Amino acid sequence: MSEDVCVNEVDGQKMALVPAGRAVFGDGETRFEAELRPYYLGLACVTNDQFAAFLNNVRPSRGDMARWVLLGRQSALRPVGDALGVEEGKGEHPVVQVSWLGAKAYCAWARVRLPSELEWEKGARGVDGRAYPWGDEWDPARCRHNGSRGSDRTCSVWAHPDGVSPYGLHNASGNVLEWCEDWYDARAYRRYGRGDVSAPARGRHRVARGGCWMIDHPADFRCDFRFRMHPRVRYAILGFRCCRSAPKNA
Repeated sequence: MSEDVCVNEVDGQKMALVPAGRAVFGDGETRFEAELRPYYLGLACVTNDQFAAFLNNVRPSRGDMARWVLLGRQSALRPVGDALGVEEGKGEHPVVQVSWLGAKAYCAWARVRLPSELEWEKGARGVDGRAYPWGDEWDPARCRHNGSRGSDRTCSVWAHPDGVSPYGLHNASGNVLEWCEDWYDARAYRRYGRGDVSAPARGRHRVARGGCWMIDHPADFRCDFRFRMHPRVRYAILGFRCCRSAPKNA
């Protein structure tokens, strides 16, 4: 395995090194450069298999379960006795209907964290400010969207290998929206462009990024497009990707 990829010992997820350095963020009037410290970002979103293993390990209370994830028709998680299993063929699909609170709980268990939206964006587009993980031109064949999903909605987190980001991230555009750590602030990118890249201290919604299977407008799949979601919502279009800090010399 490449030295730029590590495996998280708790859940086995593969994570790519995003080296320290400057990158281009935003677009148009909000386009700016900023420098980030090194970190690791999941090559793929957390899967149904991984999230089921988490729930079976921590055995959450009924209240926590309800806050973290919505089980039901659009979820691939299925009760099997007193545990949770996964619908056949959906083990490597991204877990969905997970709230921001549920994503945070998973990260605490796996000893990782959610990425900031700047960490997510650099991981998705690299340093050159490209519009999509694969380049500047919209190519619907490189991602999961409403026009390509068929009846299955999501696809494997390893699908569309020709649409990976410069760091090897799969499905950073399409398949599911991805929770970020940050509060959503409509003016945040203007402030970042002035040199203050500290995350918003408060808000009502959390940031989600990346486009999803339910939409097909090219602009919504751009690496700089920002969605906002209440942290308690559990939608069938929402999943998450994990992050962890790297040594300064990485």
